[in-house]
Amino acid sequence: MRNAAEKLIILLSFVCGAANVLFAGGLVPDSSDIRKELRETWFEAPLSFVRENRTEVRTAKDGNLFQIRLEETDTTFSVVVAPRTEMPVDVYSESGKTTAVQDVYSSSSPGSWILVRNKRSGNPICVRYYFAPDSGVYVQFSPLGKSAYGDFVVFGSYCARQVPTGLPFERFYAMSFSDVAALTKNTLPWRYSVRREGAYDTTLSMIRIIRSRLANLVYADDAMYDENGDPVSILTGAPRRMHAEDAGKMSLSSAGFVKWIADGIVYPMTRGGLKRLPLLEHTVNYDPVGFQGVLSEKYNISFALDWTRNLASAVFSVATGKTYRYPESGVDMTEDPFAAEMTADGVKNTVGYVKDSGYPASSLAPLLYVFAAEYPGECYLAAIRETDRKRIPEVHTFNQCAIFFPYFDDAGKFQCVVFRNNAEATLAEFSRTFQGDFIHLVRVRTTATFNPQ
Repeated sequence: MRNAAEKLIILLSFVCGAANVLFAGGLVPDSSDIRKELRETWFEAPLSFVRENRTEVRTAKDGNLFQIRLEETDTTFSVVVAPRTEMPVDVYSESGKTTAVQDVYSSSSPGSWILVRNKRSGNPICVRYYFAPDSGVYVQFSPLGKSAYGDFVVFGSYCARQVPTGLPFERFYAMSFSDVAALTKNTLPWRYSVRREGAYDTTLSMIRIIRSRLANLVYADDAMYDENGDPVSILTGAPRRMHAEDAGKMSLSSAGFVKWIADGIVYPMTRGGLKRLPLLEHTVNYDPVGFQGVLSEKYNISFALDWTRNLASAVFSVATGKTYRYPESGVDMTEDPFAAEMTADGVKNTVGYVKDSGYPASSLAPLLYVFAAEYPGECYLAAIRETDRKRIPEVHTFNQCAIFFPYFDDAGKFQCVVFRNNAEATLAEFSRTFQGDFIHLVRVRTTATFNPQ
């Protein structure tokens, strides 16, 4: 019998040119044989006729049950072919609580297939295939001229857009997902769907250890611990006096907290923490005649950016046994994996990475999903660029730090733990807090020997 981790891992394997997509120990439910019989009555019939169709449940050749139904919005209508899944529900009665299993036919579960059509004209807009545990991840195909073009979407961002398939759009009415994956294996980024068992063990280990220590941490401005473990000021290096009410606890600022984590990575190799002064080296050269440049002469407006870059470079230096200053370390995350994004005003080009600023906070979920898939076992120190929009011209400053731990759980679902100011938050909470701001990321390898002092 397969163990639980093996049964729940997602694998994408191409054998002899064909794709076998495994999820939860079996193939993604395939409705292609059912869809071959629905073209005339469901896919191409006018909306008035489709409305007359009753919701159906049919059994596919692979034994899975699928529900066929109509869904409508103000401007579109969709034919949904969704596989049956089971959901445990709590049932309360006078005799107490019991657990029952309820059949669910979710339109975004792995194996779901959707045809979206324009309500006014009846013309097809796209066909969508869901294959991942995350409902925001799917591939879709849209008609353009005589051919269909493919998109790979992650949480509203296009990893690939309008990739030509060379096939008529109608071919996707009955095409199986495995055939879709085989057809596009060289043109769509299926590597974002590959999961390697055990790849996030060190990530999860560090998360557990940090969580276990949070109760012993308190926030304090301008607070860190030096290479000897003594409490000092970040800005001056002068010794800090601990408050009586914080006896037995560690006091850390936003920057001091991420240094405490970095120190925990290097401590098993150095038996000490990182030194303060190298972490304060400037990494940004502002235009001296520009407003930000003039401001930087008086204030350290790039503090958190310099701090996180130098921290990541220092950790990399210790891990490799060779000294790397920031410019040679390659720790900045500058990749632009997205071609466009969905917005309230339609599909727009993405902003992507901006030099010495980072990424829009709104793009963090799809971005960290891709990074978790491409670089398992990495975490990311974040410098938060906040903007004072009340001033003219606007003032941009890096004052706060955070750290992200993205990973995929045993079910293949994307997760991301965020730590900031000695506390844990969700990625959604963080993105809402800093909506409209930029987040600069640097990479750090997680480790099984993490040992914060």
